[in-house]
Amino acid sequence: MNNIELSTIYLPILDEVYKEGSKTSVLDGDETTVRKGNNGEIKIAKLDMDALGDFDRKSGYTKGSTSLTWETVKYDKERSQDLRIDRLDNDETLAQPFAKLSSEFLRTKVIPETDAARIAKICGTKDITVKEENIETGAELITALRACANKMDEDEVPMESRILFITPTLASLADDMDTTKSREVLKRFSQIIPVPQSRMYTSITLHDGKNSYGYEKTKAAYTLSKDTSPQPGKTYYTKESEGNYKAVSSPSGTQVENYEMTTKPAKNVNFLCVEKSAAVTAMDQYIKYFSPDQDQDGDSHVFKYRNNNLYGHVYENKTAGVYVSHKDN
Repeated sequence: MNNIELSTIYLPILDEVYKEGSKTSVLDGDETTVRKGNNGEIKIAKLDMDALGDFDRKSGYTKGSTSLTWETVKYDKERSQDLRIDRLDNDETLAQPFAKLSSEFLRTKVIPETDAARIAKICGTKDITVKEENIETGAELITALRACANKMDEDEVPMESRILFITPTLASLADDMDTTKSREVLKRFSQIIPVPQSRMYTSITLHDGKNSYGYEKTKAAYTLSKDTSPQPGKTYYTKESEGNYKAVSSPSGTQVENYEMTTKPAKNVNFLCVEKSAAVTAMDQYIKYFSPDQDQDGDSHVFKYRNNNLYGHVYENKTAGVYVSHKDN
């Protein structure tokens, strides 16, 4: 069996593991909403429509239109890694160790990163509803969820396709209440998906694999200020120690020895509600196989894994269908 045939056999294993494990795969587009493009692009279906106007007996129909067009957008990121299995006496038994290795790799590395990147991308979209609130009790959670549902009801967002991504801790608060009020609020979401807090941030940093791998919650970043005098509305910081900065309460004189925050730290997301047609995600996975005889760095079966991601595209005419609640830290 040649390398291409082996890659074709093993790729469906990856797709199946991804679909089963990803919390956000429910947002993936199908053939009616997503088409592959060229040169790192993807085409997504976009609906535009005008409201009704009067029919005129002389001039006939109004001149507005309802149309479906294909919008071309760029993939957000390509990610990759080598999967290695030591040389086996019998290559026919390769499927079992590959299934075990790839499943664990996707479950512990690919899927958490992909979920986190998607949630962060959607949370950072312009013109969606964003609420900062610290939720500690079941009553506070129900109040927050009711505010989300009310906002979507007022904006006429379909109830039958609202997907609620929520941390397991907060989902448990709702379960523990088990009251008429809590049940009625939860009914206003069509699907409730618990997502670990480690995947629920307003922004993340993807490491490039040169010095570190994977992702992490975005940290604040600071640079030395170039201001020769305090600027209105700016906050300046002094460096207390490595990674520890303190805001200057009353800046005066030159600021060139102080720092400015260039990247804001991410916040922990409480919950994210997305109406199914408001956003679309996509991930293409690829695998290349090289036998131990072809391995230039050792004596292993090498599976070169790569994925291409559209972490999330929120349609500009459907931002009312996205609501995020996050903590103040």
